[in-house]
Amino acid sequence: MYYINFILSGISDFLYTYIIIALLIMCGIYFSFKTKFVQIRYFCESFRLMKERSDGNKVSSFQALMISTASRVGTGNIAGIAAALVAGGAGAIFWMWIMSILGASSAFIESTLAQIYKVRGKDGSFRGGPAYYIKRALGKKNLGVLFSCLLILCFSYGFNALQSYQISSSLNYYIPGYSKGFWPYVIGILISLLMALSIFGGIHRIGFISSIVVPVMASVYIGVGIYIILCNLDKLPDITKLILRDALDFKSILGGFSGSAVLIGIKRGLFSNEAGMGSAPNASAAADVSHPVKQGIAQALSVFIDTMICSTTAFIILVSGIKLDGGLDGIALVQQSLNSEIGTLGIHFISLSIFLFAFSSIIGNYSYSESNVLFINNSPKVLQLFRISCLIPVFLGAIADSAFVWNFADICMGLMSIVNIVAILLLSNRAVICLSDYSRQKSQNKNPIFNAKECGINDTYCWK
Repeated sequence: MYYINFILSGISDFLYTYIIIALLIMCGIYFSFKTKFVQIRYFCESFRLMKERSDGNKVSSFQALMISTASRVGTGNIAGIAAALVAGGAGAIFWMWIMSILGASSAFIESTLAQIYKVRGKDGSFRGGPAYYIKRALGKKNLGVLFSCLLILCFSYGFNALQSYQISSSLNYYIPGYSKGFWPYVIGILISLLMALSIFGGIHRIGFISSIVVPVMASVYIGVGIYIILCNLDKLPDITKLILRDALDFKSILGGFSGSAVLIGIKRGLFSNEAGMGSAPNASAAADVSHPVKQGIAQALSVFIDTMICSTTAFIILVSGIKLDGGLDGIALVQQSLNSEIGTLGIHFISLSIFLFAFSSIIGNYSYSESNVLFINNSPKVLQLFRISCLIPVFLGAIADSAFVWNFADICMGLMSIVNIVAILLLSNRAVICLSDYSRQKSQNKNPIFNAKECGINDTYCWK
């Protein structure tokens, strides 16, 4: 198993370091200029759109946003940021901010395309994503099936096992000898049961749960971070100087780019916000909106929400004064940082945060996969069997070693990212046409309503 993990790790590092990061950066820059920085121009508009409601049991724009945010916001926002600071220094946060701004344009393009080419189910709900626009707009059904398979393997069987592992391992602090006893099995069963209660109610129930859990947990976490920052206002000038100094230390950058603040920050930003990777559009397509651009703008906001949570973790660590090279890493570094500011309550708070972040990611990841299962085989029986199969990796993740699953999931996500990037580059003009139509109607003080034929797009499923 060691040699298999070594090979998979090498493949993953090569994919991300030399191919995917470069593609996502170029896409972020290209789409930002192509859309005239829509992520900034319509930033305030995204908050207004959150107030719109859907009819009946359909998913609202806000619920779709929370589903995608639930998947984005996981333990990586806590442990991952701590690891980024240790590996790349405080400057990594600056480059993470830059990538969130650029990446939001990619999120807009892919989510708008997902809305344009979404389909309506028998129950009236919508579904879609990269597989759907690859099939319909590019005429490449087999490529769409490949994307769906990679996403299902990555999110439902890979990342969900990892999130379950994080929940289980966080209990080591409370139960002596936890990993060697029967407790991991009990926790695995409990997480699986909670997941079953969430997913067997359909995408509407997932949207309802996410619209409650995600805003609450994100607000509380950010609130704690703000409280700690306010208690250390005198340190902010020095921390700001540290972030900028490390970020713009070109001698250090040129001397070892692979471990520099630039690369570490960019990688952390991309891995966390997932902009352009093809995952969030699966949630975007479920929204019941009058114009595709509305959900594209909303999904750009999700990137900023994710970045705010990552920034909260970073500032909690930096204001604590704990040395980044002191031997602590990951969850332990965050726990010790909170412990130094608010006492042992901080450790309990992080444990609760890990559970909420991880569990919301589990149901968010599942929602991505459901639409792709239905793309491959639109059968209720197949969907029910798939839902049952999704409980198995969640149970196993609580008791298993995560190294193999992590490398396997990373490779699947890397390959699906490449497929999606090529697709959105080829189809981006359609999203830009929709954006122009939306802007025109807004300038006329109208509530934009999409007419595919007037925009010259005649191959949609739902917008006839």
